[in-house]
Amino acid sequence: MSEVTRPTVQRDTPSQPSKGSTARAYAASSATSKMAPLTIGRRAPGKQDVRIEVLFCGVCHSDLHQVRDEWHDVMPTVYPCVPGHEIVGRVVQVGAGVKKVAQGDLAAVGCMVDSCRTCASCRDGLEQFCDAMPTFTYNFPDKHLGGVTYGGYSESIVVDEAFVLRVPPKLDAAGAAPLLCAGITTYSPLRHWKVGKGQKVGIVGLGGLGHMGVKFARAFGAHVVLFTTSAGKTADATRLGAHEVVLSKDPAQMQKHAGSFDFILDTVSAVHDLNAYLELLKRDGTMTLVGAPAQPVPLGVFSLLFRRRSLAGSVIGGIAETQEMLDFCGAHGITADVERIRIQQVDEAFARLLRGDVKYRFVIDMGSLAQG
Repeated sequence: MSEVTRPTVQRDTPSQPSKGSTARAYAASSATSKMAPLTIGRRAPGKQDVRIEVLFCGVCHSDLHQVRDEWHDVMPTVYPCVPGHEIVGRVVQVGAGVKKVAQGDLAAVGCMVDSCRTCASCRDGLEQFCDAMPTFTYNFPDKHLGGVTYGGYSESIVVDEAFVLRVPPKLDAAGAAPLLCAGITTYSPLRHWKVGKGQKVGIVGLGGLGHMGVKFARAFGAHVVLFTTSAGKTADATRLGAHEVVLSKDPAQMQKHAGSFDFILDTVSAVHDLNAYLELLKRDGTMTLVGAPAQPVPLGVFSLLFRRRSLAGSVIGGIAETQEMLDFCGAHGITADVERIRIQQVDEAFARLLRGDVKYRFVIDMGSLAQG
């Protein structure tokens, strides 16, 4: 991640709008401050823009990292910081050229609100790999108003329709919000590596990402094995769709599955032993990382060499694939397991995230913003 080049931010009093309207939001003013109310600027919708009233916003662990400036060397935080990239809301205004959604529709915004749209990745519908870096939903240079983009911990957001997604009407809106990050982060690699019937698939970790990985892998028809360090998660993993649960701290349980997996999705962000899982792959099997440990991890290359195994990485998904994921969820009744909170509880939610005390995603009811 240290090789990421981030555009320079114009620090021109970003909390003040240059045009358009204002919106109530919750923001961090420093790495150590509590989240607090803030009035931010939103641009006036242009011809291709959509204004969305935010109904629900998921709380991603990335929000906590960003608010506390824990990614300073890669993506330094510009304050005030309004997080939130798991957004579901109601369309309240559309530009004259908008065709994707209409006023009154349920719509969503994920981790990106723009990209260069001309590089090979963008042309292939893989905006997350944009050569110029996608414009992230918050804490990234705002080419419209200056300063940085502000996310979904706010009452409204204005986004180009190309980066707006349609939410199937049958999905619970709160449960759909985490699909915009946790959902697509796990759906994309499972689809890319063609997980399906007849395959044995491992999911490492049962958190916000892992619980979605279990649901998707099961829906795709795979035999799903959940790896966890906690015996207390066995019942929940089974409820979510795992066929088997393996305690990764037990060498005998791990050895039982040696050389048997077609694919393993590792969702854990803490430093852990990747080599133990690589040994579980078949010849030509792949393990894909979607968690991002802060420190380098040791890698035993011989387990890769002698069985032609692969170790890969993946990050979110493009707009087309994210829409595909939402439509799949609508067809199969898949949402995240969530705990709804008020915006005034977000600092408590951050503290509980650090303790792993959530099953499995916090979602903010943004109607609570009006309560002050």
